[in-house]
Amino acid sequence: MSDPKQAMMNQERERFLNLREKPARVTMYEVSHILRCAVHDVRILVSRGLLKPLGHPADNATKFFAYDTLQELKHDMKWLAKATDVIMEHWKMKNANAREDDQAPSESNISDHPSRMARQS
Repeated sequence: MSDPKQAMMNQERERFLNLREKPARVTMYEVSHILRCAVHDVRILVSRGLLKPLGHPADNATKFFAYDTLQELKHDMKWLAKATDVIMEHWKMKNANAREDDQAPSESNISDHPSRMARQS
């Protein structure tokens, strides 16, 4: 069974990529279609300086990107490799931090542990 949300996103992606006349400015969502990545990965590329939005948008503003620049980057194998490495490293670190947080004993567990209670006395 396929996910209806995923099917709808694939239709939107296909519709965008099949436009005869591409827009000069595209949003993060459309960048994700062009680069075949997730929107949250586009945010990583922006934060690491691999993608630069047009103008000087505020942190909470919609960010636009030049379609022609994305086309150049899409065909640049070195840039693609670097972008892939940056995204993979981001998620590797985030997952490692999440595992550390899950494995770290909470304060309630420390005080309840018999061997630690004996040391506290």
